[in-house]
Amino acid sequence: MRTEDALILAQWLSPAFPVGAFAYSHGLETAVQDGVVWNGGTLQAWLEDVLWHGTGANDAILVAAAYTARNEDELDLADASARAFAASAERLREGLLMGSAFTATVLASHGITLPDLVYPVALGRAARLAKLPLEPVQAMYLQAFVSNIVSAAVRLIPLGQTEGQAVLGRLAPQCGKVAAKVRGRGLDDLGGTAFLSDVAAMRHETLNIRLFRS
Repeated sequence: MRTEDALILAQWLSPAFPVGAFAYSHGLETAVQDGVVWNGGTLQAWLEDVLWHGTGANDAILVAAAYTARNEDELDLADASARAFAASAERLREGLLMGSAFTATVLASHGITLPDLVYPVALGRAARLAKLPLEPVQAMYLQAFVSNIVSAAVRLIPLGQTEGQAVLGRLAPQCGKVAAKVRGRGLDDLGGTAFLSDVAAMRHETLNIRLFRS
């Protein structure tokens, strides 16, 4: 991967890139309130399941589907699939709002024009148009995904920042492994068994006290 490409990708997936990721916990807030996640070990176990068996693997597939789409119909199919596989109304809103913010910012910062797409689809398509290599895009997207949830955990549990970084460090190699696992898979392979995470996302909508939007 060229240094220039790595810097572009690092910018797009940085917390400083204004997609609003800090406002979402991806259902983790419910798990913390229920006492299912309460420290670094339980957080890591939760995120491992989400990475391998839930949103993580699915999003990596969606990034690739958008990247390899040969025409607008295939891109539209990837986006429609992303919307259909959102496990809750808040999960769908999360993907749509982050996608809209990403497309607006990537247009202003890099001159890349995209239609209104769910976030992983928008990122995959932008990476293709910027001629970034797919494999590191998938892996670094997953790292940014879990990094955002770890950041939410630091505020929710509360978890110390050092322990949060330790969890993220242990998860980082798995991001590359999940990206490699789904390589070559397509939209027909979307699915998941991270049921606790999905149910937590659904129940988040009814919490009496909420710090996050999902």
